[in-house]
Amino acid sequence: MDEVRPTSGPAASALASLFPPGLQAIYGECRRLYPDQANPLQVTAIVKYWLGGPDPLDYISMYRNMGCAAQDVQEHWHYISFGLSDLYGDNRVHEFTGQEGPSGFGFELTFRLKREVGETAPPTWPAELMQGLARYVFQSENTFCSGDHISWHSPLDNSESRIQHMLLTEDPRMTPVHTPFGLVNFLQIVGVCTEELQAAQQWNGQGMLELLRGVHVAGGPWLITDMRRGETIFDIDPHLQPERVDQGIETEGSNLSGVSAKCVWDDLSRPPEDEEDSRSICIGSQPRRLSEKDTEQIREALRKGLEFNTKAALPPINSQRQGHDRPQSRKDSLESESSAAIVPHELVRTRQLESVHLKFNQESGTLLPLCLRGRLLHGRHFTYKSINGDTAITFVSTGVEGAFATEEHPYAAHGPWLQILLTEEFVEQMLGDLSELNTREEVRPSPQRNSRALSVTKAPLPRLLSFAGRPALGRVLVTKLPKEYSWPEKKLKISVLPDSVFDSPLQ
Repeated sequence: MDEVRPTSGPAASALASLFPPGLQAIYGECRRLYPDQANPLQVTAIVKYWLGGPDPLDYISMYRNMGCAAQDVQEHWHYISFGLSDLYGDNRVHEFTGQEGPSGFGFELTFRLKREVGETAPPTWPAELMQGLARYVFQSENTFCSGDHISWHSPLDNSESRIQHMLLTEDPRMTPVHTPFGLVNFLQIVGVCTEELQAAQQWNGQGMLELLRGVHVAGGPWLITDMRRGETIFDIDPHLQPERVDQGIETEGSNLSGVSAKCVWDDLSRPPEDEEDSRSICIGSQPRRLSEKDTEQIREALRKGLEFNTKAALPPINSQRQGHDRPQSRKDSLESESSAAIVPHELVRTRQLESVHLKFNQESGTLLPLCLRGRLLHGRHFTYKSINGDTAITFVSTGVEGAFATEEHPYAAHGPWLQILLTEEFVEQMLGDLSELNTREEVRPSPQRNSRALSVTKAPLPRLLSFAGRPALGRVLVTKLPKEYSWPEKKLKISVLPDSVFDSPLQ
């Protein structure tokens, strides 16, 4: 990428008609916010993505924001991306689907970074960070939304900072833009510490964002990231953990209803019958694809996981809904890469299983207590969706409607999607047996790790990206892997395995 100064002033007006309409619409919103900065510094992809370049974002504009003393907003740099939405409307990057729906992926990224004393130009590392997130979106076709959280496990600026993870929220000053190619929202990246990410995951992202807004040094009203911040909001105000977060978890549970993960499941009831067996047999084998109807049900399950004060329910598996609220060319968080070319749903039967073995990598394993305490004990559900294929594991409580797992047959599979129904009594027992998974430490990888992850265009984000508030906790203190837990009377076995076990050529 290279830094350039775009044409501005009268010349820009004369050329406005030549600008791609989607690009011009976003520029218009930027000019509304920064009328005195018609010529901001801009990072641009030297070789555009649609010409084979590695960077999906065509441009990242960088503005100097003077803050607002009346609102306790400090001076900062404001970064705005161009490229996740449809800038051109000619199908060179995004499929044009009309003006009524989202433009491209339906959003652009923004980031607000505290301006350090003496800085005369914005640092450019946030542009690399935004390109890394954009690569994930383009390669996975998974979209982001407000309240999502991203575990990065490395300082965002490759320093020694404690700011190693991200939350996403609506940009507080930018308004959605209607372009000729659809609607564009602006999602702001908010840098957070590991402890704050954990709280967002165990409770909910929106609640955590509200706490950050109330602490000046942690973000303030506009959620400005300070990479030099050395204290978490719980260090600054120790009452926040018990009075807000713990109480919120106790009364509301977690709104994290699913994560992408390294996981597989085995049916211990019988050996596979043949190559067409619908279950996920083992690591390294190609599982059957999730049907489009299964995909839609999991997608709806995750959406409902974000809705408070509603009765937990999995949508009917025979629903005719085909995702009309977004272009069919885009996948939602759980949609299969080839859902349009899979075995018809009606040909995949639901099977009741007698005994199952669940396998998770270390980071996915740390989420089991959250799944049990924050979700199932509140009458909800939780889904692990494999990043290595279409395997999915959904834990459901007895209060969830629409599940094909029942108290009589608690283990049931529909193709590679396994549902496990757990009674409250069994959940409590499992929480006791899995108590060591609650112990975590903050891991600080070398800065090189984050740079390498950004440069590998075919790699997903480091670690987990969770769906309904996307990802993972600090690394669990397991003295030795593999770690196995077994409940013979329930015919259930869980293994926590090293990452290397899941690194197959299919990944």
